[in-house]
Amino acid sequence: MALVRDAKTLSTDDHEFGGQHTEIKLELVEKYLKAYSTALRQKFNSLWYIDAFAGTGSRTVRIDAKDGDLLDEPVPERVESRRGSAKIALDIEPRFDRLIFMDQKPAHCAALEALKASHPGRDVHVLNGDANVIIQNNINRVDWSSRRAIMFLDPYGMEVAWETLQAIAKTKAIDVWFLFPLSGLYRQAARNISGVDATKRRALTTMLGTDEWEAELYSPVPPIIDLLGTLEAPEERQRNADVAGLESYVKRRLETIFPLVADPFPLPPQKKPQRFSLFFAASNPSPKAIDLANRFARHIISAGISSHVRPR
Repeated sequence: MALVRDAKTLSTDDHEFGGQHTEIKLELVEKYLKAYSTALRQKFNSLWYIDAFAGTGSRTVRIDAKDGDLLDEPVPERVESRRGSAKIALDIEPRFDRLIFMDQKPAHCAALEALKASHPGRDVHVLNGDANVIIQNNINRVDWSSRRAIMFLDPYGMEVAWETLQAIAKTKAIDVWFLFPLSGLYRQAARNISGVDATKRRALTTMLGTDEWEAELYSPVPPIIDLLGTLEAPEERQRNADVAGLESYVKRRLETIFPLVADPFPLPPQKKPQRFSLFFAASNPSPKAIDLANRFARHIISAGISSHVRPR
């Protein structure tokens, strides 16, 4: 249940973000967590939930004021405190045996420690630091033979490095929900290759795990024929992929390290341009594991599309 407050009570400790796409992504992830925990509870000794960009565990949503009319009184602006991904994971039944919350901001970690204290007896770990460093240095030190986990990657921007995804995939035990920042990709991959400076090149290579993105995503501009029939071949190259093409390229890249990558859910689902792609990927190559994860993910994503995306 959301806690409703007057908008004037919003404090500096509130983690204010959200919108339709936030509601939808958390809805889809929560459904998968419930299905996953129920299905695997009797099969493995320990089930973990890992949240690499956990925030505060809750989120503050500002609800706009509404003018009154002949039938209804005006409604003032207000704020609601709603569950974030960490709190959702703590509420899942059957319970996860261990929950690991990461965040780079000390204030967020302090809020997560308070959330942990409100659930005595739960095995909760709060880690303050760069999620890439934490995951790359520690994820493969765990004996995953009798454990399974779900990781939620919901970065604030383009923070997730390809090496981090590789480390997760190597466990062969972790399912991943990854909110990929598609808008960040098409901002960095400028329309003309001349607009991609050294900083953007490094960011794209770090995020995509290869420098071959340039050859894949950019093509020479077709020659121009002037009035005299002379061919002018500009040296400029332009991006040949639109937003959908960029999303497809990301999926192909993920498929090079994960045995299963489901078709992503577009976010926001209606308003253009699309800003995010919610990907699901499974690292366990076992046919049985792939089949189970694929059935769960496809059902949840398909149901989400039916509920939130109008037919074109």
